[in-house]
Amino acid sequence: MGTRFSTLRRIPGGVWIVGFVSLLMDVSSEMIHSLLPLFMATALGTPVVVIGLIEGLAEATALCVKVFSGVISDYIGKRKGLAVPGYGLGAVSKPLFALASTSGMIFSARMIDRVGKGIRGAPRDALVADVTPPEIRGAAYGLRQSLDTVGAFLGPLLAVGLMLLWSDNFRAVYWVAVVPAFLAVALLFFGLHEPRTPVATVRTNPIKKENLKRLGRDYWWVTGLGAIFTLARFSEAFLVLRAQQVDILLAFIPLVMVAMNIVFSLTAYPFGRLSDSISHRRLLQMGLVVLIVADIVLALSHSWVGIIIGVALWGVHMGMTQGLLNTMIAQTAPSDLRGTAFGFFNLLSGLALLLASLGAGLLWDIWGSASTFYAGAVICVLTLVVTRFVPEKPV
Repeated sequence: MGTRFSTLRRIPGGVWIVGFVSLLMDVSSEMIHSLLPLFMATALGTPVVVIGLIEGLAEATALCVKVFSGVISDYIGKRKGLAVPGYGLGAVSKPLFALASTSGMIFSARMIDRVGKGIRGAPRDALVADVTPPEIRGAAYGLRQSLDTVGAFLGPLLAVGLMLLWSDNFRAVYWVAVVPAFLAVALLFFGLHEPRTPVATVRTNPIKKENLKRLGRDYWWVTGLGAIFTLARFSEAFLVLRAQQVDILLAFIPLVMVAMNIVFSLTAYPFGRLSDSISHRRLLQMGLVVLIVADIVLALSHSWVGIIIGVALWGVHMGMTQGLLNTMIAQTAPSDLRGTAFGFFNLLSGLALLLASLGAGLLWDIWGSASTFYAGAVICVLTLVVTRFVPEKPV
C-alpha cells in the first residue's frame, strides 16, 4: 500500500492535469456517445451497418490525424499548442449532435469531434512520456487512463439519469454535454504549464528517412501488433446495440458503458503499475485471453446479467492493455520522435479499427450479433500467436 501511494506522489502534476482534462472531455463525449447508437437507430432509423461505418470512419479519422499532430509536435518541440485546439474542436462539435436531424449531420459532428481527438491525442501521449521518469511511466499512463475512464462512466450515468428525468429526450441530454467539454478546454489552457524544453535534441524533420529508420524494428513490431489487436476490438457502439437486444428500458441501456468504464477505471492504474515490473508481452497475452472470454460471453448471453458480465470483462481487458500499449511505444521510440511514433502507431490502429467496425456491422446484419463477437474472439487467438514473435526489452 505504501509503495502504491509513493508511486502516485512521484507522478508529475502535468500528468494529473492532463488526466482531469481527459476526465471532463470524456464526461461530455460519453453522455453523447453512450446514447448515439440508440439515437441513430430509433430516432433517425439508421441501419446497423451504417452505424458501424460511421463509428469506424470517425474513430479511424481520429487515429490517422494523430500522425500529423505527432509529427508536428516533435518538430516544434511543443505539445500543449496542439492539444488545446484539439480539445477545442471536440468542444465545438458537441452542440452539433443536439441539432442533428439526419445521419449525415451526425457523421459531420462525429468527424469534427474525432479530428479534434486526433489532433490532441499524440501530443498528449508524448507529453506524458516527456515529463515522467521511465521507471514509473506505466503507472503514469495508467493514471491518465484511469482518470479518463472515470469520465467515461460518469458520462453515461448522467445520461441515464437525465433520460429518466426528461422522458428519453436525447437532445436535451446532448445540450447538457456541452458544459464539461468547454470546462476541459479551459482547464488545459489555464492549468497546464508545459516544460520549456520537453525534448533536449536538435529539431529535424521527424519523417525524414534517417529519422524513420531510428524508430527501429522493436517499435514497428509493437505497432504492427497493435493494429492486429485493434481488428479484434471493434467500436464499443456494438456493446450498446447488444444490450438493446435484451428486455430492458431504453434509458437504462447506457449502463452497459457505465459498467465497462467503472471496471476499466478501477483496473487501469493497478495494471499500469504492474507493467512497470513484469513482462509486457505476458500482460498483453493475459489481456487477450480476457477479451476472448468477454466475446464468448457476449455472444452467448440472452439476459441483462450475462451482458453486464461480458461488458465488465471487456473493461478488465481495456484496463490491462490500453495503457500498456502506450508504455510499449514510449519504451521503443526515441524521445525526440515520440509524437511521430504515437502518430504512426495510431494510423495503423485507425485503419484496423475502420475495417473492424465495418466488418462487425456487416456480420451483425447478415448473421446476427453473435457472429460479430465470435469473429472478435477468433482474431484475438490470431493476435496471441503473433505476440510470441514480438521482441521484448527487459523490464
